This record gives sequence, structure tokens and C-alpha cells, in this order.
Amino acid sequence: MTGGVEEGDGLATLNLPGAYRYLDSAGTDTLLTGLWGNPASGRKTLGTIVPAGFDPFQSNAWCIVLSFEEDGYVKDDDASKLNYTKLLKQMQEGTRAASAERVKEGYPPIELVGWAAPPRYDKDTHKFHWAKEIKFGDVPGANTLNYNLRLLGRRGVLMLNVVADMSQFPQIDQATPEILGMIDFNAGHRYADYTPGVDKLATYGLAGLVAGGIALKMGLFKGLFVALLALKKFVIIGIIALIAILKKFLGTRRSPPAS
Repeated sequence: MTGGVEEGDGLATLNLPGAYRYLDSAGTDTLLTGLWGNPASGRKTLGTIVPAGFDPFQSNAWCIVLSFEEDGYVKDDDASKLNYTKLLKQMQEGTRAASAERVKEGYPPIELVGWAAPPRYDKDTHKFHWAKEIKFGDVPGANTLNYNLRLLGRRGVLMLNVVADMSQFPQIDQATPEILGMIDFNAGHRYADYTPGVDKLATYGLAGLVAGGIALKMGLFKGLFVALLALKKFVIIGIIALIAILKKFLGTRRSPPAS
């Protein structure tokens, strides 16, 4: 799908240039769960943006998963006061604590390595983005890119989570201004439409949004799901590549699955 796309029953409009395509919510479930083998997250997605020519079985495949968190109006009056170096240290401490619990349960450790790109907030457009580098287990060179784009609105936050690996950071970072320019809240849902005393106010500000809203269900930061998802994607792709090699070696052929 290309062109203008209405998101969330009139919540926002996505205007796709020719270099991108769109999968609706059902297509997103097929991609994330059916093709990439991720367990259902229980979080409703609005859809997914993919580059034109997207092939989910290529190791360089990347996408942007859209969702909406109706947590209320996020105040941005702390924008000029935030110390992102200090915030990163707090997040790293929280991740280490969560990782220790994971290891006790038999899962590989998680490390928040640092910012791939520190948070940047545009107070005029109320658009916010940052990127984290995350390491799973002890596999060298397999770090995951957790790139987060956020649009603040009247009732909550429109979330765009990029599923990619660290090697794709330059490409994603260069495309970020264009991606953020593709989507905006519709009239009535915009940040400026907030009515004090009537509309719900979020329990966190910008720092809490970066750190994951509230602390975390199951000991993980909100948004870390996408990092896990990205890791799972490449595991699945690796398995598919191995199967393809084996089938070729055995002299058999198999048609690629329908996208």
C-alpha cells in the first residue's frame, strides 16, 4: 500500500513517498509472528512501514512498527533540563538489574551499551527520537539497534519503532527526518488540542518516555520488546538461510513463501 493512510480511526495520517510501502495491522502480525517467528506481544500495532522492495527473508531487511500508547498528554516542560548522560546511566543500572533476573531464569543477559544517537526533541513539532545500542548474550558483533521515534499528541504517544541491526544505523539515521515528516496527528488529536482539566495527563514526562514510561512490566523497559524482536528476526533469517543451503546441497528446490 502507498500514498495516504489513515491510522487509528482518524487518529493520524501517514503520507508515504514512493520509496516506502505500508502493511496494515494484520500484515504486521503476519510479518512479525508468522514470518519472523516472534511470539505475540499482546500489544496492538497500527501497521508497519517498509522500504520499497522489502524482502523479509533478507538479512538486511528493516521495518518501522507503528503503535499508539494512550497514556495521556505528555508534558514537555522538562525538555531543556534533561541530562541524557545521567539518564543513560540510570537506564543502564535498571537494565543490569533486569538482566540479572533474566539470567536466573535461564535467559541470556542483556546490556544497554549506550546511545547510538542521543535523544533529540523538536519543541515546535513535538517529535522526539533517540537510538540505543543493545547487546544480547555474549555473541560478538551481534548488537541490536533500538531506534525510537515518538510523536506527542493530545491523548498519548504515537510510537514508531525501527527493527534493524547496528550495521544499518547510518541508513536509518539518515532517513529519520523523512520518516518523521511522513506522519502527523489529525486535527483534534494534536498536541495543541489538549484541554487542561478535561483530557488525561500522562504520569511521566520526556525523561520517562525515553526510559520506558513507567518502570517496567516483567523487568524490561518499554520498547525493549522491539530490540528482542529484532534479535529474533535475525535468528529466524539465519535458520532460513541454513535450511536454504542444506536444500541446495541436497539438490532440492523450494519456492519462497508468499509475502
